[in-house]
Amino acid sequence: MTDQNQALPAKGSDANSQEEQHNSNNNQTMESLLNEQEMNVDLPQPGEIRTGMIASLSPNQILVSIGAKSEGVVSGRELEQLTQEEREELKVGQEVHVYVLNPEDENGNVVLSLKRAQEQISWENVEKLVTSDTVIDSKVIGFNKGGLIVAVEGLRGFVPSSQISALRRSQSTGDTPEQRWQKMIGQPISVRVIEVDRERRRLILSERAASTESRQSIKERVIEELEEGKVYTGRVTSLANFGAFININGADGLVHLSELSWDHIDHPREVLEVGQEVKVKVINVDKEKKRIGLSVRALQNDPWRSRVEKYSVGQLVEGVITRLTKFGAFARLEGDIEGLIHISEIAEHRIEHPKEVLKEGEVKSLRVIRIDPDQHRIGLSLRKVDSAAFADKDFKMLTAQFNTEEESEAPEASEENPQDDSPEENKEA
Repeated sequence: MTDQNQALPAKGSDANSQEEQHNSNNNQTMESLLNEQEMNVDLPQPGEIRTGMIASLSPNQILVSIGAKSEGVVSGRELEQLTQEEREELKVGQEVHVYVLNPEDENGNVVLSLKRAQEQISWENVEKLVTSDTVIDSKVIGFNKGGLIVAVEGLRGFVPSSQISALRRSQSTGDTPEQRWQKMIGQPISVRVIEVDRERRRLILSERAASTESRQSIKERVIEELEEGKVYTGRVTSLANFGAFININGADGLVHLSELSWDHIDHPREVLEVGQEVKVKVINVDKEKKRIGLSVRALQNDPWRSRVEKYSVGQLVEGVITRLTKFGAFARLEGDIEGLIHISEIAEHRIEHPKEVLKEGEVKSLRVIRIDPDQHRIGLSLRKVDSAAFADKDFKMLTAQFNTEEESEAPEASEENPQDDSPEENKEA
C-alpha cells in the first residue's frame, strides 16, 4: 500500500509538469506569432514614397491612410507648399503619392509630404527621359540672362539660349534679357530633356533637339514653296564671316557676303545684325542639297550701272593700267570702274605676257568692246583703237563732241539792252 501511495504523487507530479510544459509551449507560440505579425506590419520608413488614400481634409491638415498603424498627416509647412489650385483638386478618397518625412513624431503621427513625393517622382520620370526621344510640350514660365525657364513634370527646367530654336532666337531682339525673352512667357514650346542632375537640382532642356525633325520637314516644305526671283521678308538668325543666315517662313537661307551689298564689305555685321527684319530675293533653290540662296543687294539700285551709263561699245576711252596677269591687263577708267584688256586684245601680233607691251601705271587709249552689266565687266581693247571697223562711230562721236564744245564756247546774249538799236542810230541810218 505504502509503495502504491508513494507512487501516486509521482504520477500527479508528471501530469503537472506536462501541463506546465504545454502552457509554456502555448506562450511561446503566441509570442512568436505576435512577433511574426509585428514583423509583417509594413512600417513606413524615412524617405519612402507611398501610395495612400485621403481620409480627411481640413484647412490645417490632410489625413492620409497609408496602411500603417496610424494615418499619416500633411500639415504645417508641407501643407503651405501646396498652391491653392492644388489643394482644391484634392478630394476625400482620392489616391495620392506621399513622401515619408518622419515615421513617428512626438504625437505618434506619421509626418508626410505631398510636394516632396511629386518632386521625387518627377525627377525619376525626367531621368528616364534623358535616354529617350520623347518630346515634351510645355510653356515658357520664366527666363534669366542665359535662356528660358520651362515647366516639365512640375519641375523648373532651363533651356540655354544655345538650345533655343533658330526661329525663336530670330524673334528675340534687344540688349537685355527682358527685351529678348519677356514677350515669350506663356508661349508654347516643345523640348527634350538632355541633362539631369537631381542632387544639384539641374534639369537642362533643348528646343533645338526637340524640333530637329520638324525643322527638317519645315525646310523641305518651304523649299518646295519658294520661287526663284521672288522677294520675301525674313529675319537675320546668325552672322558668319562668309555671309548671313536669314530665316524665311521657318527655313534658313544664306546671303553670301558678295550678295549683301554692292559696296565692298569685310563682314556681314557692317550692314546687318541678328534679329533684324530684312527683305531678300531668292536667287537659288537647291532641292537636292536643301540649300536656299538669297540676295539683299539684288533689291538695291546697282551704282555700277549708273556709273557706266556714259560708256558704250565702240567708244574710245583713256585708262590707267593697274594690273598685269597672264590672261590680260586691267585698266581703271575712273573711280572703281575697271575694265579687262584680254591678252588677245593687246597687240596685233602674238604675245606671251602683257608685260611685253604694257606697264603698270601707263595711261592708254582703249576701245570699249563689251559691257556686261550683270557681271559688272567691261571688255577693253588696245589693238582695236585704230580699227577701221569703228571709224564711222569715231567720226560721229567726234562730231558730237565738237558741237558740244562749240555750244559751250558761244557768247551769251546781252541782257542789259535786248534792243540795241537806239533812237539816235535809227535816225542816222
